[in-house]
Amino acid sequence: MSHALEIAHLLDDAARHAKAVPQIDPHGERSLDDAYAIQSASIQRRLARGERRVGVKMGFTSRAKMVQMGIDDVIWGRLSSGMQVEEGAPLKFARFVHPRVEPELAFVLKKPLAGDATLVEALAAVEAVAPALEIIDSRYQDFKFSLPDVIADNASSSGFVIGAWSDPQQDFGNLGLTMSIDGRVVQVGSTAAILGHPLRSLVAAARLSAAAGEPLQAGWVVMAGGATPAEWIKPGQYISIEMERLGTAGFHVDTREKEAK
Repeated sequence: MSHALEIAHLLDDAARHAKAVPQIDPHGERSLDDAYAIQSASIQRRLARGERRVGVKMGFTSRAKMVQMGIDDVIWGRLSSGMQVEEGAPLKFARFVHPRVEPELAFVLKKPLAGDATLVEALAAVEAVAPALEIIDSRYQDFKFSLPDVIADNASSSGFVIGAWSDPQQDFGNLGLTMSIDGRVVQVGSTAAILGHPLRSLVAAARLSAAAGEPLQAGWVVMAGGATPAEWIKPGQYISIEMERLGTAGFHVDTREKEAK
C-alpha cells in the first residue's frame, strides 16, 4: 500500500470512529495535489462502503481567510450521502472530534456544469438555492493543522443540513443572514461574504471538480462556503440559520457526550 493510501485509511478511520490522529504534515510541506489525492482516496473508501457521491463543498471563500492561509484560491471537498443530516433531525455529537458549524448558501444543480462555465452558465444550471449549515470537523489532535492537512481531511467537511429549496431566479448575491444557538444570535453576515457573490463559488466548484476528473453533475449539491466565522458545537444545542427571503434551517445536537477512552 502506498504512503498516500495509508494516510487516506488513517483519516477515513479517524472520521468514522471520531478519534483524533496526529497531523500528517505539520510543516505544510506536502503538495496540494498530493493532499487532494489523499482526500479522493479517503472518500473512495466511503463510497466502497455504500455511500453515494452527492456534491461538493467549497472552503476558504472569504478573501481574509485566503490571506490568512497564504493561498490565492479556494479549496474544496467532496460530499457523500452519509454526511447529510435531515433538517430538524438530531445530530450525534459523538460522531465528531472538534465539531464546528458555519452558515452557508447551498445550490442544487439541474444539469451538469462544465469546468469552464461562466457565471451566466452556472446560474442556468441551478435548480434551486437554500439556506444551509455545514458541520466542519478536524480529525487532528489538539486542533492543529496545516493547509495540506486540511485538504487531505476532506477540507474539514463532515456534515451538512439544508433548508427548503427556493427559486434561484431571484437575487441571492447579498442576502442578510443570522446564525443562532438556542435562539441567541451568534453570527450576523451576508451571502456577499462568499467570494463577493455565491455564484462565483459555484463557478470555482465547477472548475476545480472538472480539473479533478469529477465534473459537477445534475442533482449534486454545492455548498458555497461559510458566510461568517464558524462556531463550536456542544451537546444539547439547537443551531439554526435564518436567511433573508430564503427562510431557515436548523438541527438539534444530542446530549450524549463521547465516551471516555
